[in-house]
Amino acid sequence: MNQWMKPVLTAAMMALGMGAAHAEWPDKAVKLVVPYPAGGAADTTARILAQYLGERLKQQIIVDNRPGGSGTIGASYVAKAPADGYTLLLDATSYTVNPSLFPKLNYDPAKDLAPVSLIMQVPLLMVVPTGSPYASVADVVKAAKEKPGKLTFASAGSGGAQHLAAELFSQSEKISMTHIPYKGGAPALTDLIGGQVDLMFSATTASGNFVKSGKLKPLAITSAKRLETWSQVPTVAESDVKGFEVNEWNGLFAPAGTPRPILHRLEAETRAVVASPAVASRFAEMGVQGVGSSSKDFAAFVKSETAKWAGVIKAGNIKAD
Repeated sequence: MNQWMKPVLTAAMMALGMGAAHAEWPDKAVKLVVPYPAGGAADTTARILAQYLGERLKQQIIVDNRPGGSGTIGASYVAKAPADGYTLLLDATSYTVNPSLFPKLNYDPAKDLAPVSLIMQVPLLMVVPTGSPYASVADVVKAAKEKPGKLTFASAGSGGAQHLAAELFSQSEKISMTHIPYKGGAPALTDLIGGQVDLMFSATTASGNFVKSGKLKPLAITSAKRLETWSQVPTVAESDVKGFEVNEWNGLFAPAGTPRPILHRLEAETRAVVASPAVASRFAEMGVQGVGSSSKDFAAFVKSETAKWAGVIKAGNIKAD
């Protein structure tokens, strides 16, 4: 059990003691909005959550994909939905990036949505082609300093986690690399494997199989500590990039103003789902780390991530595609 899960019992007790005024919730199906296309990581997480959370709530949870605008279309929809517990949001890393990429959002992520629980995290691997001359983070830094701008890094698009991880790395090490954005992670990885670009920061769930099959070489992982499943790969922070940590994530939100008894029950039941053996097994198969945080810890996480990416975006003068 990790630090995020310790208060699960307390939260569950709070849920059991909620007032009678909302004891009937939910008495109909709940809509879970995913602001990204079907088939992606967030959609997969949402469908796992919908299945097991629905069983605990004894109501159907319907996953509703509303992609577009880097996640802003679906988030805006939920922000403006009735605050009654029947419309929820399963969002991802972009939630904390969009306020800096899109200064004229038609909703306020900090005020219009209430964090319920951080569900899962997945670190990124810093990967290079198998035949790359670079064998360590230090090799990359040295090459970038010797020939500023010559090294290229791929991403699934401007402003995404892969792009921002590389920008944070460049800013931390005071180096210059050239960004090559693609329309999706798959074509970016294809060109990386083929040697058309020098490196990429890619989630373990996307690049891990290519590493295991020998098509890519991992130089570092972006988690704060080494992971058991990637124990042979040093962290970026271990490689003299102090304090470096980047994780893609999925979390549950509700419209601000949702009655506290409903929020308490949502938090408790979500955390119980994430801690359950069945979901832990599903997440292990996906290669992600289940979290199941408290709403308080999730709110602090969102605030911290939003500030971090705001600094990176401003320093790098990054614009949305």
